Amino acid sequence: MSAVEYRQHRFSAPPGSTEVLLIRHGESAPARPDRPFSLVDGQGDPELAPTGVAHARAVADRLAGEGLDALYVTTLRRTAETAAPLAARLGVEPRVEAGLREVHLGSWEGGLLRRKTAEGDPVAVRLRAEQRWDVIPGAETNEAFDARVAAALDRLHEDHPDQRIAVFTHGGVIAAALARATGSRPFAFLGSDNGSLSQLVLAGPQWILRRFNDTTHLGGGLSQAPQGLT
Repeated sequence: MSAVEYRQHRFSAPPGSTEVLLIRHGESAPARPDRPFSLVDGQGDPELAPTGVAHARAVADRLAGEGLDALYVTTLRRTAETAAPLAARLGVEPRVEAGLREVHLGSWEGGLLRRKTAEGDPVAVRLRAEQRWDVIPGAETNEAFDARVAAALDRLHEDHPDQRIAVFTHGGVIAAALARATGSRPFAFLGSDNGSLSQLVLAGPQWILRRFNDTTHLGGGLSQAPQGLT
């Protein structure tokens, strides 16, 4: 029997790369026709719902021992509220990366996207069919959104070589980042669960997808159902 053998190898991140854990914020407050979300720089800014607070605690339990070098949130409070339990456990202050805020929905901000989608509005149907945000009046274009997400993640890579960081962000951002990494259609990864974990390894121009929509820490097994955008 030959003494030479070739085993299957485990993944090893390239030298200088950055491991980015993308956490979608916990479930946010429901949209109500008579009570639109307050806006921050023109974007809806709901707080976490009670279920979202539980999501945040579960994320902290999952990641507290994972050797994180930094935490990032966006300008929207649902990400900061989701990061808060983990930040408290680690004794660190999350940094703000505005470039990873959610896609701007134009005239459908403030919770209107949820209502239009639930009602089967023709523009909402076009949104899914064409996979373009700017079918919504005044919304950010795919090109502009993708460019700012890529630029923000490139900045994080430059700042954190050979490190692991957690980024608390939004469903649209995760979809854009993973579509870029895989060359897939724009909305292929849209619909990650609130509180879910996705994982990218950034190695210069090469982005490597390692994990999508991991909800092990949330319970529910394979029955965990995707939530709506924003």
